[in-house]
Amino acid sequence: MGRAGPETAAYGGDTSCVEVVADDGSILILDAGSGIARLNSVFDPCPPRIDILLTHLHMDHIQGLGFFQPLFRPDVTVYLWGPVSSTMDLGERVSRYLSPPLFPVRFRDLPNVHPVDVRPGEFNIGSFSVRADLVIHPGPTMGYRISSGEASLAYLPDHEPALGNDDFPDAPEWTSGYDLCAGVALLIHDFQYTAAEYPDRQGWGHSSMEDTLAFAELAKVGRLVTFHHDPEHDDETLDRAHAEFARRDLPFELTPGRGGLELEV
Repeated sequence: MGRAGPETAAYGGDTSCVEVVADDGSILILDAGSGIARLNSVFDPCPPRIDILLTHLHMDHIQGLGFFQPLFRPDVTVYLWGPVSSTMDLGERVSRYLSPPLFPVRFRDLPNVHPVDVRPGEFNIGSFSVRADLVIHPGPTMGYRISSGEASLAYLPDHEPALGNDDFPDAPEWTSGYDLCAGVALLIHDFQYTAAEYPDRQGWGHSSMEDTLAFAELAKVGRLVTFHHDPEHDDETLDRAHAEFARRDLPFELTPGRGGLELEV
């Protein structure tokens, strides 16, 4: 969410970070916002390998990296995956944040961190099958579909599928992110603006709440978890919105995203 205080205590004030754990214990971390610091206590003892998938490099998705303790341990190998760019590789781009004057420790001085440029396509990390594709958001931005066994989820925290489409939702083949999300058991998706707020913010890379619901219905997902709430939306605002949508006959389960939420897929 991005604004900590008593008025956001129920939904949380951390920025984007999600931990995914497979049945065999394999772990993926999705984004490295301020929420990643919560995992310091979880990773004790620390696994020998940690994989972090970044959707993009906006500050709210990487600002927790410097406070994630496993990055400083030489006995832990960290693979940092992120969207490919036409200008610089991932390590060079992350170094622009993890270096003075923004941060006292340079990225190049971390003992065992390996950046990996992600291109659209499929790859495996442990027992996870990962599919990555570019989605509508300013700058190179990946959405991810992650499968392990029979379980599947899609993670699109910053996404504006309705941009430039006055008839959204349109045909699936023309809809950003559709192939990543079609039929997943769980979709974690951008839920930033009310319908009244969105017209003045088109092109900013985020969805209206109504468009998120329409996208989830188009993709025939099993459950939608609302995510990346606007920092100006306090708990009361989000409670009202979710209460309104809960009264609708939605073809999927709607779950408000909150800090610390745990779900089984």
